[in-house]
Amino acid sequence: MFGNKRKNKGRYLKLSFKLILMVALLFSGRALYAQDSLFRVIPEPVYAKSTGLKTFIHPETAIYYPESLAADAALLNEAIRSYTGYGLPLKPQPENTIAATIGFGKGRTSSQQLILELDSVKVKEQSGYQLAIQDNKIAIVGHDPAGVFYGIQSLMQLLSRSENNILSLPQGIIKDYPRFNYRGMHLDVGRHLYSVDFLKRFIDLLSLYKFNVFHWHLTEDQGWRIEIKKYPKLQSIAAWRSGTIIGHKKESPHTFDGKKYGGYYTQEQVKEVVAYAGSKYVNVLPEIEMPGHALAALTAYPELGCTGGPYQTAQFWGVFDDVFCAGNEQVYTFMEDVLDEVISLFPYAYIHIGGDECPKLKWEHCPKCQKRIKDEGLKDEHELQGYFMKRIERYLAGKNKKAIGWDEVLEGGISKSTTIMNWRGEQSGIAAAKAGYEVIMTPENLLYLDYYQSLNKNEPIAAGNYTPLSKVYAYEPVPDALSPEEAGYIKGIQAAVWTEYMSDEKHLEYMVFPRALAVSEIAWSERGRKNYPWFLNKLRQQEALLKKKNVNYFPYFDELTAESKNEVGQVGTLALKTTLPKALIRYTTDGSKPVASSKLYQQPILLNRSMVLNAQLFVGKKPTGRVFNQQFQHHLGSQKKITLVNPPAGKYAFPANLLLNGMEGHHRFNDGQWLGFSGKDLDAVVDLGKLTPVSNIGINILNYHWQRMWAPTRLRFLVSADGTNFKEIYTRENFEKDGINKVQARFPAQQVRYVRVVGENVGTIPKGSYGEGEKAWLMADEIIIQ
Repeated sequence: MFGNKRKNKGRYLKLSFKLILMVALLFSGRALYAQDSLFRVIPEPVYAKSTGLKTFIHPETAIYYPESLAADAALLNEAIRSYTGYGLPLKPQPENTIAATIGFGKGRTSSQQLILELDSVKVKEQSGYQLAIQDNKIAIVGHDPAGVFYGIQSLMQLLSRSENNILSLPQGIIKDYPRFNYRGMHLDVGRHLYSVDFLKRFIDLLSLYKFNVFHWHLTEDQGWRIEIKKYPKLQSIAAWRSGTIIGHKKESPHTFDGKKYGGYYTQEQVKEVVAYAGSKYVNVLPEIEMPGHALAALTAYPELGCTGGPYQTAQFWGVFDDVFCAGNEQVYTFMEDVLDEVISLFPYAYIHIGGDECPKLKWEHCPKCQKRIKDEGLKDEHELQGYFMKRIERYLAGKNKKAIGWDEVLEGGISKSTTIMNWRGEQSGIAAAKAGYEVIMTPENLLYLDYYQSLNKNEPIAAGNYTPLSKVYAYEPVPDALSPEEAGYIKGIQAAVWTEYMSDEKHLEYMVFPRALAVSEIAWSERGRKNYPWFLNKLRQQEALLKKKNVNYFPYFDELTAESKNEVGQVGTLALKTTLPKALIRYTTDGSKPVASSKLYQQPILLNRSMVLNAQLFVGKKPTGRVFNQQFQHHLGSQKKITLVNPPAGKYAFPANLLLNGMEGHHRFNDGQWLGFSGKDLDAVVDLGKLTPVSNIGINILNYHWQRMWAPTRLRFLVSADGTNFKEIYTRENFEKDGINKVQARFPAQQVRYVRVVGENVGTIPKGSYGEGEKAWLMADEIIIQ
């Protein structure tokens, strides 16, 4: 690992006891873990130890490398040139002739050396590397070329500019290798299209943080993005849509910009991207969606649908009933022809064949599909999708390619040679692994980067849910529910970038970074080596690198967050938190902007009166980050007992007293302030503790049909003195407003102890509406009693 032990015996004897111990620990391998304050590398290495000294790279530093690593040496040289403006002398050597001694000997060579070397004996782990930085020698030894490349990426993260345009970096040693062989990032180019130059830039950033798979989502309802020469209408028709929805799809009525939008990647451009990614040791995984998400293709070739059209490339985001006809033999010919051209362009062993979100409505009424079900002895339309996917999987196998599919492909009994991406949550991944499928963990609620990363009201539009950096980082891809043998089927993880609300490249970067860095550490580093405060420490240093590369990253990862405490009979409190070291929190409660002389936050704020809270981080006297804002309304129901007949459900299953915490939810409904009732009524009773004069009752109701959220068919307010006999004082049946409906009932003051609020759920979403046949959500927030 450190070269010939006999030859260096004398040198080792001269080392201090501490250094000898460090070297011995290095040999202990996988069980070893240490953090080093000078080696702030993302993802976290297996082992890192610095000496406290520095080494310098200057114009005379020469790069030595075997001919097989010439491309990597050139990449390293260009990276250094981007820092300094000058390149280093390149010194190619015959294979197996570089004697790079990795260690901490005090002997000096005649000149500064930067050495790249392959040695699968010194570095036994696939894609592993060792990076040794000494006074006049920097050596990167890889198990394979990929390992050398990853060592270069770690080196680049350690560089800093010194005086006279010289680069400095800490001396020491890193030993490293990946936890998972699949470390992926997905990008949807169907909803919005990005330039080839941007794709290369995106791949550069992924490779810097040791991702090794770029999942290129090429076809969608909203556009077909890859040239297929046998089907020219995919370029002339399917690649274009005649307009795009404005704003969020949850908002009604929908409006569209009426502007033609689209384009596609030529096969030459595809080859260019694939080759570029290969030079960065990134495999490109193409995805061709089937049998759903096919509206753009059907628009070009309507004979491939169940009805024969006409169809229109989607301008709206969502799931559409028109899909490829599974009973039409012509569809399979089309898919095989498409895959033949795709296979010729992508050398990666895998092809992603989609399989998600395929409605069966058209199949249920299609004579060809029903005949296929009968002829093949299938039970229903779900098994028909299984037939479709298995047929495509077998075709790929005949071409020496393996299939990857979204977790719905499990429903049709796909073969075990297919790898599963479990987007619908951890349970589908657990089920797949237990059944013996290889799994790439891609849970929507944790690794979808189109979700909001902040609850700040100034955040740009996003998909809806809330997935901050801390939540991403906390994810562990190997569930405890799996046995060691079953855990072996977890082959890696992948984050997904769905681009409905990312119309430009800068916005995309803002959504992806720095959350992608958290994903990289989950994918590369062992579970026991993760430490969120240390990760943030490294990330703050990485900001300089991201800025140097002009990445439009989200900079507020240390921003203020709040946690409220609301217990019956006690004054509520609001605790403010930040992860920024040595920062002070100053705040006001009158709505004014905090300044350096504003009140210093030292303990949770008492919520015993109405207020408009503004809080700001300060480093010294300088404000940093954005202002945190929270309004609080104190009323008669605050901290009183509340009882629910039906419990809230799913991700909206919060404690009942949330309805009385004085804080109203945002229209994004991702802030943890909304209670949601799935198919069941809201029936809440508030006990004020004693007879109290009440003249005003209010509640907020969310009405977003495109999110399956429906206002109640009837909302009633009732009051009682004894908790048994209730009198209705208000009823409402019409909720026309899309979004938040603020309901308020004023009436002559009455002596009341109990207030009952009843919202009657629609139950099942009616036919013709989005999500028809599913349970409707009734969303309620903040019962206000005055």
